[in-house]
Amino acid sequence: MNFNPQIPTFAQNLNTMAKPVVKKRSTITVNVGLNADKMPTELLWNASDKPGPAEACKGMFLALFNEQSKETMKIDLWTEEMQVVEMDRFMYQTLRGLADTYFRATGNKELANQMQQFVFYFGQATGAIPKEGEI
Repeated sequence: MNFNPQIPTFAQNLNTMAKPVVKKRSTITVNVGLNADKMPTELLWNASDKPGPAEACKGMFLALFNEQSKETMKIDLWTEEMQVVEMDRFMYQTLRGLADTYFRATGNKELANQMQQFVFYFGQATGAIPKEGEI
């Protein structure tokens, strides 16, 4: 394992820093419309800092990390209208963002690059991005 002790991890930063004072709060809401089978048919989201009405979307992922149990709770929702090609693009863009977030949070460039290599493969395999030579 290539660990660089000069780059503190996100968790190390949290353990050595005093908890910041909350200066402002924001609320994000997700309104889920369900059909008779309790499957999502409509997803609307809004935020207290976002002007305007709630916006529709076809899919969402939410992951929450519990400080005490060290477990992740996930909520993955998508409407029946979401097409496979849209899910492929949604997954590609989400995986790409997760690899970037992982690098920013940990500084682990080697593993983040390996994650990005998989994301590139996934994008090409699903058609979310063109294969080399198809541009």
